[in-house]
Amino acid sequence: MANSRPFSPAATPHPSGRTRLRAVDRDEVVPLPAPDVPGPLVDLLPPGSTWLPAPAHTLPTLPGRPSMVGYLVLVPADQHPPAPAPAAVGITETGPVRIDPGERTAEVDGRFLELTYLEFELLAHLVAHPHRVHTRDQLVTTVWGYGHVGDGRTVDVHVARLRRKLGTEHRQTIRTIRRVGYKYAP
Repeated sequence: MANSRPFSPAATPHPSGRTRLRAVDRDEVVPLPAPDVPGPLVDLLPPGSTWLPAPAHTLPTLPGRPSMVGYLVLVPADQHPPAPAPAAVGITETGPVRIDPGERTAEVDGRFLELTYLEFELLAHLVAHPHRVHTRDQLVTTVWGYGHVGDGRTVDVHVARLRRKLGTEHRQTIRTIRRVGYKYAP
């Protein structure tokens, strides 16, 4: 049986004006207001919008974890969501590799590399976190995305292609950590 402790809203205001979410315990009962009843969750929606519980088959599932809860937010067609503030895009230069995410270019010692979309994303992620060991699963989740169906072998193939494109003098900057994954070491 679930605990009957008092509920504090899952979304609480933050001093910056943004809303901070909190985790809900597995046994916590969360009273959800009806879509037409104002409440702490409904107050976060844009005016004129409604929300509905998302069908269970549309939500991702993780093995060994409880099923996720999600909601569909319906916004009238004449309303546009607020545009996100442009992220600070900066050039990353670590060692011989230089990444420009704004232009989506990568170069090594002044020589531009012709990379596929995923090769660029993988190299940019590794260069942004030098000397940090990334497991194959972390790279698949971060670079390929949450719903990617594949295995660590995909990462191995892309790393091999990146090393080939970096050239013989810089291929060792992407190091293999046996039985774990890879790291960028300029």
